[in-house]
Amino acid sequence: VQLQASGGGLVQSGGSLTLSCALSGFTLEALSVGWFRQAPGKEREGVSCISKSDGSKYYRDDVKGRFTIFRDNTKKTLYLQMTRLSPEDTAVYYCAASEWCSMIPEPVDYWGQGTQVTVSS
Repeated sequence: VQLQASGGGLVQSGGSLTLSCALSGFTLEALSVGWFRQAPGKEREGVSCISKSDGSKYYRDDVKGRFTIFRDNTKKTLYLQMTRLSPEDTAVYYCAASEWCSMIPEPVDYWGQGTQVTVSS
């Protein structure tokens, strides 16, 4: 299983950014996939997840209405579209895969490398 994240960068407050994660080594029916983030000095936290069972999508409260998770099954790529970004969204973002959707890091089985998102005020 491999996950390759990309798309991070520097963006101004209020701006938008879309992260991508190339998925390989497994079928999308086998694992739930999602995004986590970790800001300096803080613990890694779940951002969003797509369930393998029915495609249900989950978001942490402070990104609801601003972030959208989706996947392209043909390209085997996971995306996180982020809009109305604020400095509080600054973090390293990680894509993740696990048996079940999780918003805490412990159950995650596979991690991609992180991609830095920096939002300037």
